[in-house]
Amino acid sequence: MGKLRVGIQGCGWVAGEHIRAYMNNPNTRVAAVCSRTKEGARAKADEMGLSCAVYDSYDEMLADDAVKIISICTPNHLHAREGINAAQAGKHILIEKPIALNMEDLRALRESVREAGVKSVTSFVLRWNPLFETIRALLADNAVGRVFYGEVDYFHGIGPWYKQFEWNTRSNVGKSSLLSAGCHAVDGLRWFIQDEVVEVTAYSTRGNGSPFDQYEYDPTQVLIARFAGGAVGKVTSSLESKMPYVFGIQLLGDEGSIRNNLIYSKHKYPGQTDFVEIPTILPDSGDVTHHPFQTEIDHMVDCVVRDVESHANIEDTYKSHEICFAADLSVQENRPVRLPL
Repeated sequence: MGKLRVGIQGCGWVAGEHIRAYMNNPNTRVAAVCSRTKEGARAKADEMGLSCAVYDSYDEMLADDAVKIISICTPNHLHAREGINAAQAGKHILIEKPIALNMEDLRALRESVREAGVKSVTSFVLRWNPLFETIRALLADNAVGRVFYGEVDYFHGIGPWYKQFEWNTRSNVGKSSLLSAGCHAVDGLRWFIQDEVVEVTAYSTRGNGSPFDQYEYDPTQVLIARFAGGAVGKVTSSLESKMPYVFGIQLLGDEGSIRNNLIYSKHKYPGQTDFVEIPTILPDSGDVTHHPFQTEIDHMVDCVVRDVESHANIEDTYKSHEICFAADLSVQENRPVRLPL
């Protein structure tokens, strides 16, 4: 089998990580880069040392039958339509989060992928972080028993020093604290508890401190989720935190507890008197170069090559986004919101 050809839509910060990962995968070649201008696309290609086609028209790139995979790396408000167009063109899709900013677009994207039968991966890249993988292995080993409470928090002061700040502050692009970035934490809560959320209550606020007063929506949001099996969970997302980046995880089970890379489990460690620390790589940076894009993209390519579905496909991650939309609706209407929407 020849190398799968990849097209990159968008030439911002995260696109470089996508390109680098495809370049390192033996089964792929970046064949095309598309941006708003050919100059921008060519600059990204030159920066990454690529010899490939450059486009200023997404439709023209999608018309290239040789391109089999599309990575969507554009600002949030473009993701859904570009994903729909890619599916309709028969391309496999790796799409950055959030994949949509409203339920109508989310449903349309899911339906397009279903109808096209293409493979998809939503870039909830922390699913491939070693701590996430460690926690999932511990849960599968029944190390803490049934999880009845989960807490996953995202604290990241996203100011002008962060490359997405300029467009992320706008209500029609960033949309909400959870959709902008806290959706990683929402997806993490689902990924660990492995049950359906049936109700969400949420609140939002803001500190009004400079430069975070530029956000057109409340940059701090908290949700409480109730799961079908009786567990409850909390997610806090704050884009205005004046503190180092923190992605916090706490899981309480009926046989023990997990706090980030600390575990307390007398079932697994008889005679344990304190938490045991597991040395591993933590999700402790908001820098995209820290995220495990190589593992994510290797997974995506493997799904295409072996013709299998990803655990992070649009069909699954639809549910994480639906929780975020329910939380936004709860804030707007000041009431609990039942799921599914």
